[in-house]
Amino acid sequence: MTITVIKNADIVVAWDAEASRHVYLHGADVAFEDGTLRFVGARYEGQADETVDGRGRMVMPGLVNIHSHPSSEPLNKGFLDELGSPALYNSSLYEFMPILRPDAEAVPACVQVAYSELLLSGVTTVADLSVAHPGWLDLAADSGLRVCLSPMFRSARWYTKNGYIVEYEWDEKAGAEAMATALNVIEKAQKHPSGRLFGMVCPAQIDTCSEGLIKESHAEAGRRGLRWQIHAAQSTVEFHEITRRHGVSPIQWLEKLGVLGATSIIGHAIFLDDYPRVAWHSRRDLDLLAETGTTVAHCPTVFMRRGIALDDFGRYRRAGIRIGLGTDTYPHNMLEEMRHAGYVARLMAESPRTLTTTDLFEAATTAGAAALGRDDIGRLEVGCKADLVMVDLAHPMMQPRRDPVRSLVYAAAERAVDRVYVDGKLVVRDGTVLTMDYPAAAQRLHEAQKRTEAAAPQYDWAKRPVTDYSPLTFPVK
Repeated sequence: MTITVIKNADIVVAWDAEASRHVYLHGADVAFEDGTLRFVGARYEGQADETVDGRGRMVMPGLVNIHSHPSSEPLNKGFLDELGSPALYNSSLYEFMPILRPDAEAVPACVQVAYSELLLSGVTTVADLSVAHPGWLDLAADSGLRVCLSPMFRSARWYTKNGYIVEYEWDEKAGAEAMATALNVIEKAQKHPSGRLFGMVCPAQIDTCSEGLIKESHAEAGRRGLRWQIHAAQSTVEFHEITRRHGVSPIQWLEKLGVLGATSIIGHAIFLDDYPRVAWHSRRDLDLLAETGTTVAHCPTVFMRRGIALDDFGRYRRAGIRIGLGTDTYPHNMLEEMRHAGYVARLMAESPRTLTTTDLFEAATTAGAAALGRDDIGRLEVGCKADLVMVDLAHPMMQPRRDPVRSLVYAAAERAVDRVYVDGKLVVRDGTVLTMDYPAAAQRLHEAQKRTEAAAPQYDWAKRPVTDYSPLTFPVK
């Protein structure tokens, strides 16, 4: 097998197993063979079939994204940037997202755009929460990413007839059938010859899944040794719907169902029982998440657009809650998501000390890996997967670079990402994706969005043209 060595890197973000933390190494080497790290440290002196000059570069572990929607979200750019239903607490989930949807032809373009953006921002592993679609496994494998396929399924769909009441159309049999389809997709992913695909069980949303589907899907995940994720505590509408149905908060309802725990991930978990907007009477949710070891998938950007924010990342961490990061929306830029997570937390806490860049980097690497049940990604340590990123320290936006990870997160972002390796294979070089034609996919997506805009009025309760609720920045003359 070929041994690749990155020699004389200015900085390597290496894993210190004894201290259980990332550390900076100066003037270090990284060697990998057959997709596995063989050496991380000073002066590698073994065999080298390929040598990469690391001078002027920082080598860091690939980022781990635990919550994203590649098959749909890229198409929403230009639609949802400023859009939320005023009578539904400014969420866009219920009135607009169901009608601004990609057609079947658009889905592959969406996926390739999202996967490309992820790679360019240093992501090497992503949890793809999509509805199962044809060609998904091949798209995932061909991308070069390490992909946790998480096919979503549910017992009901939500809709509104008037823009202020959310209703649910239930079909529990269809939900059970969709779960069976999802499990079949996961089985195929686990057996895929690429060796980079794995799976997670994902009932879509707490308010669209029956009690039986939530409990059975969690039990099935346990039987199969898989992680489990559900959207919960993600909107004011959902919080009120669950308290109306069950008399407890969404987090407490999941506790009653017995599905919180170390193998469970809650997508968003913003609207806890102590969140000021909900004015609920109990104060248990924060402690429940910590006591059960449940992970929160934190995705700040999509909520920032609606004037909503987690209260706050640092408070959750101090309570002992495990937190990983995801992109959830466009752009699928993990480095920007890290920046937003830091800024929003400090804004909500009214303090610059509520969290550190160390916290953010851990959330995007080792904490995300643990959430997906992996101890072989998210760190540069001998024996781990050769999933790594090379950052151009000479890039002007990395200057000054007293603390290069801070310069990357708070300034340069994807602009300084030079090379990305996944499983030891080069998938990004000189800031260009090698495995997919990103520009062509983006152009196909542009054409697909025109079709979506033309079709949207037929699905809208008020039959409005899209420009009625999502006008252009300037009028067309």
